Amino acid sequence: MTKHLLFIFFLFLLINNSYAQVTTGSLTGEVKDNKGEALAGATIKATHQPSGTVYSTAANATGKYTIPNMRVGGPYLVECSYIGYQESTSPNVIVQLGEPYVINVNLISAGATLAEVNITGSKDAVMNSKRTGASTHISRSQIEDLPTLSRSLQDFTRLTPQANGNSFIGTSNRFNNITIDGAVNNDVYGLSTTGTPGGPAGTQPISLDAIQEIQVVLAPYDVSYGNFTGGGVNAVTRSGTNEVQGSAYFYGKGQGLVGKSPLTNARYQSFTDSQFGFRVSGPIVKNRLFLFINGELGRRSAPTSNNA
Repeated sequence: MTKHLLFIFFLFLLINNSYAQVTTGSLTGEVKDNKGEALAGATIKATHQPSGTVYSTAANATGKYTIPNMRVGGPYLVECSYIGYQESTSPNVIVQLGEPYVINVNLISAGATLAEVNITGSKDAVMNSKRTGASTHISRSQIEDLPTLSRSLQDFTRLTPQANGNSFIGTSNRFNNITIDGAVNNDVYGLSTTGTPGGPAGTQPISLDAIQEIQVVLAPYDVSYGNFTGGGVNAVTRSGTNEVQGSAYFYGKGQGLVGKSPLTNARYQSFTDSQFGFRVSGPIVKNRLFLFINGELGRRSAPTSNNA
């Protein structure tokens, strides 16, 4: 009896200290006919074109639908159909991390002859009842195109207007929460200015080449988020697709790429900082099972800043 009570007690503590972290996106909206009447039971199918993954659902009695837990990115091809009505499609839909993409569909009766069917998809306005705080999304294209010095998450979370270095809305970085695929990656000792493990040594918890998308949310935010009162940094990793892809890279810098000290006009001492790695992805079973491998190694040599 005592063992059962202890088990229930620790299980309660585990649940009480768990915080939900979003690692997917969603699609939502409503389906109506050309008279504005809801079409209950209409079929909505979203196909992730790079991988062939299919998500589907049906509209409820009021014509509304939601497809949760969708893979972030895209493009998606969204198709909507109903018996007696012309099928409609919406191509090139990009699903963002933690944000619902809204597509409202008006289906035309099959008995009517029209040249084309127009479907409009729009994101929610910046300020609305579905949002309770500011957020910033950094897409894969931004990660690939924007310059970075340290190849770290912090080089991109600074795109948040409320960020000052690793501080958000004026709080210490110790009040942030960093998750990768829902797993916490905080500096538990609070010694790192980056807020991530290995920060004092200049290392990164994960290769930047493995990141698909980054989301930064600021407190106060939705009650489904927790464990931070400053900024919540949520990142998801990449996955394979039906197309075989790969890359190999090397980044290096030394004292020759650094200017003189603005205070003493002296040159920096000799140092080297290099990163090299590779990435391979592709299908194992087309449209069903995929492979993604990433490896990275960093080497840094620099004089000590404090000599006893």
